[in-house]
Amino acid sequence: MASVKPCSDPANAGGWMLNEEVSDEFNRPALDEAKWLIQGKGGVYKSNWIGRAPSQFSVDNVRVEDGMLKLQSRWQPDFKFSSKLDLSFPAKGEKGRAYENITTAAVICKNQFRYGYMEIRCKAANASVTSSFWGTGKGSELDVFEIIGAPTKGEEPNLEKRFQSNVIDWGKKEQKDRRKWRGKHFLDWRPADGFHVYGCEWDENGLKFFADGKQIQAISKEELGEGWVLTQPLWLWVDSETFPWDGLPTKESLPADFEIDYIRVWQKGQAPGQLHP
Repeated sequence: MASVKPCSDPANAGGWMLNEEVSDEFNRPALDEAKWLIQGKGGVYKSNWIGRAPSQFSVDNVRVEDGMLKLQSRWQPDFKFSSKLDLSFPAKGEKGRAYENITTAAVICKNQFRYGYMEIRCKAANASVTSSFWGTGKGSELDVFEIIGAPTKGEEPNLEKRFQSNVIDWGKKEQKDRRKWRGKHFLDWRPADGFHVYGCEWDENGLKFFADGKQIQAISKEELGEGWVLTQPLWLWVDSETFPWDGLPTKESLPADFEIDYIRVWQKGQAPGQLHP
């Protein structure tokens, strides 16, 4: 595994070294729970996040199969949903959204890293749910991508090909002040149709995003100014959620799997396993 090279730099001109503490090929019979947290397992919810309503994370929707991590979204109205309302981004006139009908899943790496190139080979779920690869740190969030495989609503054309990235400052009290950057790129393919490699290079100067080894967008620390909050180590997440503003999945479209072949993280100038430069 240590011999594999980044898709963005196959000759390894950058001198990348694989950090196996935050990488996984998912070739074991089951998920390595010493490395990964299944959101909700044992009642543990990192960041107190149970999912975006109407969907809620279920530990039963996570499995390793055929050498892949698979996160399933299900139509499951009999699930024991939380009675609390989701207060994030309610629709006009709503005090909050109820959790109902749809279960999804999230998996988070228990180890952190600071700066490097993170890469995932995956196939998005073929439903109106997200397939997302992202990270959280102290007061910060980096969404490498949020992809809606088969949106049932949305004002943008080709929404099923949209690769959306975000930088979030959780130190801001008001939601409207938290998003410091949103990057959108429309891919040449529909991510729910097949496997592709997506990556992000993160260093002290900014971010570069890649699809199948080709750079597709970037944002610098200088451009973000005070919005550059990505200075702390990150925990990596993969998950599916509902984004009501892009439409909800139908009962007929579920179950649907977000399939992940591997997650790999490389860093420069340090031995594998050394988490912080």
